[in-house]
Amino acid sequence: MATIEMTTAPVVGTKARTAPQLVVQVIDDAPDALGFLIDALEAAGYSVLVARSGEAALESLQWVTPDAILLDAMMPGLDGFETCRRIKQLPERAHIPIIFMTALSETAHIVTAFDMGGVDYVVKPVKIDEVLARLSAHMRNARVSRLAREAVDVAGLGVLMLDSQFRVAWQSPKAAAWLKEFVAPGSPVDLFKALVSGLEASGSTTLPLGQRGGEELVMHWIGSSGLGESMTLLQLRPAAASRVRSADLTRREAEVLSWLAKGKTNRDIADILGMSPRTVNKHLEHVYAKLGVETRTSAAAVLSLELDYLSPSRSEAAASPVLARHYS
Repeated sequence: MATIEMTTAPVVGTKARTAPQLVVQVIDDAPDALGFLIDALEAAGYSVLVARSGEAALESLQWVTPDAILLDAMMPGLDGFETCRRIKQLPERAHIPIIFMTALSETAHIVTAFDMGGVDYVVKPVKIDEVLARLSAHMRNARVSRLAREAVDVAGLGVLMLDSQFRVAWQSPKAAAWLKEFVAPGSPVDLFKALVSGLEASGSTTLPLGQRGGEELVMHWIGSSGLGESMTLLQLRPAAASRVRSADLTRREAEVLSWLAKGKTNRDIADILGMSPRTVNKHLEHVYAKLGVETRTSAAAVLSLELDYLSPSRSEAAASPVLARHYS
């Protein structure tokens, strides 16, 4: 049976609090040995949530969101590293800063802690003043970051942060919901690597991800945000399902666009249609202008999105040439 305990600092005096108390969760299979730390946290004004196992911690996170977590690395059952990894997979809890505290001090253990999503590492026996200082700094940074990301969500955009290996470092609730709804399931790492490669190849910063009914999900590439992470913004906007038909393309322009969407080069298209590559390029200039796009990738994506909208039986991956290559 998972054991969860809640301790709260006593109220001193009668003055009403003007701000909610910050909550620190301590995850350790022997919390009694950390009584001095818990007392210090309470004396510093924190509410302390104690979990005696990784399983208990994950259970408690279903109904409470601590402002920071102090996590023991070595525990029976789920160890601290696996517990941290699972917490970081929870979209609405991934922002919580996790500080490891353990007697393990070898480089390999420290590296593993950071790889699993930890933001800091203190070696037991812990030094109270050091822990309090690190907690304060990490909670302040996490709060500023979370408020900024939530503000973007409120503005109608979802935030998606990718690390240097194209893994999801953080995603706002809105971004997570949109990706689940608009993008076909698959390997997230391979998917985002393919998307970023497609953007770099096209020189564009915007790429359609998928379409449902009259709406399309678009990814805007922002770039590096520091600490080896890159930021993208997701936007849901009305889909231009009849964009190609309303562009008044000539027959030749439509043929060039069709072959372009199939991944053919200008020379390939020229050979197929019996014209020079220069003529193909001229047709594409007209196509870009009429569709209101600037790159080959964007033009091909517009056509693919329209075909996907008109043919519901097609694979969801057809919403983007990059996605189509990823799922093929």
